[in-house]
Amino acid sequence: MSDDDVRSALQQHWAASDANDFAAEHSIYDEHAVLEYPQSGERIRGREGIQASRMAQPNSKRFTVRRVLGGGGLWISELILSYDGRPAHVVSIMEFEGGKVVRETQYFGDPFEPGPSRAQWVERMY
Repeated sequence: MSDDDVRSALQQHWAASDANDFAAEHSIYDEHAVLEYPQSGERIRGREGIQASRMAQPNSKRFTVRRVLGGGGLWISELILSYDGRPAHVVSIMEFEGGKVVRETQYFGDPFEPGPSRAQWVERMY
């Protein structure tokens, strides 16, 4: 799978995630993929388990892709994921083998106000 093919698959994945199209969202994963959330200490094994855990999520969610970087078997997506309108900044690290994601790690960060000590150098992004 070329880098252009992976980039296209990732764009389709995040668009399907935003649309709550669970079948399309999870077609990118290998049958035995592993998903980890280090901040909560969770590991989910297998495409079916990953999909089921996301389908059980009761919150309304929206995905905004800020950028996708990568090459070969390692790809990083920066996202803003809103749960019920509350944004969180997310970094998704995906490892590909044979054209499918075999491992994903997601890191979440809540927004915060900039400190006053650096205000004179800050350009607000949102």
